[in-house]
Amino acid sequence: MEYLGSILTNDGRCTCEITCRIAMAKAAFNKKRTLFTSTLDLELRKKLVKCYIWSIALYGAETWTLRAVDQKHLESFETWCWRRMEEISWTDHVRNEEVLLRVKELRNILHEIRKRKANWFGHILRRNRLLQRITEGKIQEGIEVTDRQGRRRRKLLDDLNP
Repeated sequence: MEYLGSILTNDGRCTCEITCRIAMAKAAFNKKRTLFTSTLDLELRKKLVKCYIWSIALYGAETWTLRAVDQKHLESFETWCWRRMEEISWTDHVRNEEVLLRVKELRNILHEIRKRKANWFGHILRRNRLLQRITEGKIQEGIEVTDRQGRRRRKLLDDLNP
């Protein structure tokens, strides 16, 4: 179900939402490709990508519960942006580390998500007591299932600690 531009699933996972956001950001990048691959200064182009493209990709990222697969998709999207910006084809056999050196960047899309989450979570803790209790898992009306088999599901707070 789509609600306010975000995709909600029954199991509470965010993989579908992340995939859709990445696809929308790639489409926006391809629309303005001439701007991002132009002869403008590298720092200006990086700021444009972070402002225009990352804002599309990371819309609603404060509420995502990131699994390892999702983190890998986001990091590969970040590298995809830098490769397209520098016009490096995958057939050129340039390693991702070399691409990051060329654009003078570190992998920081996950850091940006963590920063947004911490900011949003601090806002919740200051304002809404019910949301605070739900987020901390203190509601006792059967929301938390404890006798589930397998590994414990990742929660919102798990992503705040790297």
